[in-house]
Amino acid sequence: MKKITFLFILVVLTTTSLFGQLRDSIWWSTPYFQIVYSEVLEQPKWIQYRVACSNGKASRSGMDFYKEKGIKTSDHKDYEHNVWDKGHMAPAASFSCNRDMIFATFTYMNCALQHESLNRGVWKYLEIRERELANQWPIVDITIRIVFDEKPTRVEGGASIPKGFYKIIKYGNVVESYYFPNQMPTSSDYKTYRVK
Repeated sequence: MKKITFLFILVVLTTTSLFGQLRDSIWWSTPYFQIVYSEVLEQPKWIQYRVACSNGKASRSGMDFYKEKGIKTSDHKDYEHNVWDKGHMAPAASFSCNRDMIFATFTYMNCALQHESLNRGVWKYLEIRERELANQWPIVDITIRIVFDEKPTRVEGGASIPKGFYKIIKYGNVVESYYFPNQMPTSSDYKTYRVK
């Protein structure tokens, strides 16, 4: 009887873990940034951070993205052999005070499928602007909202491709809002993407 009970419990536990519900919104926080992550999409939906280091010098060499225990995220396979970069949402350069802070940004929770030309171009230029603002203002807060189609396209690895990215930058009494479609940019000037 004990063997049958043990086997029944083992089957129930295994079935629950194999067919468990994927969570659509997980609130996840570090000392440096906050994220709402979707296991369903295998992508972040919302990120908020404050520029910590406008002129940090810590190196990111040798670092690679890592998964968080107990959370279903995208992984390296989602970014192989396609035009999608592992786009940091909270950028490593804004946390280059020390290697521990930079390392925190390399979680897949902070990583979105971002068109390589967007990530390496106009998006990067706006991140530089954030750090320049942090040289002038004591507090520069950023919120990113990631937008998805109702039925998003997925890469071969299973992660959903975002439709676009809203970025809101707040400093002093100023609020700047931008929207970037997740495609090859039509301009390298971030001001082109400013919205009300």
